[in-house]
Amino acid sequence: MATATAFAGEPLDALVWRATGGGSAAVDQVLALNPGVAAIGTALPEGTVVTLPETSTSSPQIELVQLWD
Repeated sequence: MATATAFAGEPLDALVWRATGGGSAAVDQVLALNPGVAAIGTALPEGTVVTLPETSTSSPQIELVQLWD
């Protein structure tokens, strides 16, 4: 599993976004993997190590829309 280290005062959701690009579902997974991190509060102390969920290595496919042929 991958880990990320928090900057001083960084919120958990910002750390998850910076490290994985994930949204609220990824934050829920991080909270499940790190049971004590919610007790720290809204701003993580500098150097807090957080375990991250496994992410897929493939990028999602985006449908291309062409306005003109």
